[in-house]
Amino acid sequence: MSRTGVVAIVVAGGSGERFGRAAGKQLAEVAGKPVVAWSLLALDACGFSAIVVVCDPARVEEFRERAVDPLGLSTPLRFATSGETRQDSVRSGVAAAVEAGAGVVLVHDGARPLLRPETALGAVAMLEALPEADGVIVGHPSIDTVKEVEGGRVVRTPERSRIWAVQTPQVFRVQTLLSAHRDAMAEGFVGTDDAALVERAGGTVVVFEGPRDNIKITVPEDHAFAEAVLERRAEREP
Repeated sequence: MSRTGVVAIVVAGGSGERFGRAAGKQLAEVAGKPVVAWSLLALDACGFSAIVVVCDPARVEEFRERAVDPLGLSTPLRFATSGETRQDSVRSGVAAAVEAGAGVVLVHDGARPLLRPETALGAVAMLEALPEADGVIVGHPSIDTVKEVEGGRVVRTPERSRIWAVQTPQVFRVQTLLSAHRDAMAEGFVGTDDAALVERAGGTVVVFEGPRDNIKITVPEDHAFAEAVLERRAEREP
């Protein structure tokens, strides 16, 4: 699969309530750049056809001035309007990706600044290598025992060897993801990630093992961890 026809969607419309920043976490600085800027730099290095940033339309100029223009990206970039939920935002981003000529879409959380280009490219390459797959999701095997809990009581302990912690990016054939989102919207289903929608529609999703440090900044302590990782990378890779 050529990188031509692959469009990256960066979902950056979150409110940042758990992060404790009313303006959201995507523009909070980490290691000298806005959080979302690090994802844009990693995706720009992949040579995809386009990048779509999904955010509040009232903040497009702020995103452009603080997190896009200073980077000097070589990949064409456009904005799409975020929705009330993440699922709404991704659907908006997919529509913009279709307009950009996407055959494949890569969906990434703007609050995951530790993405490496090789992770994104590896997931895309896996989709190319597996024609029977509808999507590829990045994650890693769980190292913790996981419990299913109801009302504070443990009801089941799933076999750990079968449990993966799932991250983004997630890569899909564009028409498959678009159809899954339409079905979910028509039936009022809300999933916690895009893969859940594709799985629900009967699609085949496979996993690509990525690095454990590809965390999502959700609470303040995540910010400190991300900053430490980025600073260490800068020392090793000047």
